[in-house]
Amino acid sequence: MPTFNIFEAKTQLSKLVEMAENGQDVIIARAGKPVVRVTKLEPVKRPIRYGGLKGKIWIADDFDAPLSSEVLAEFVDGPIWPSKS
Repeated sequence: MPTFNIFEAKTQLSKLVEMAENGQDVIIARAGKPVVRVTKLEPVKRPIRYGGLKGKIWIADDFDAPLSSEVLAEFVDGPIWPSKS
């Protein structure tokens, strides 16, 4: 792991971040003593939680029942846009 003092790290921060993004850890030292490691963060994969909306939503028993002929006629024979008069 390469080690940089704080002054070098401040002047070359974007280079150090790029090194970390490429998987190479970087150590930052103060007065020659390591104090910080710059490393790549891995994305957090959250587990799927099933049933999160249970009891919060409601679907009518007849939600998939056929539409009445009057309602169907509105879709087929009705105006596409309301008139502007």
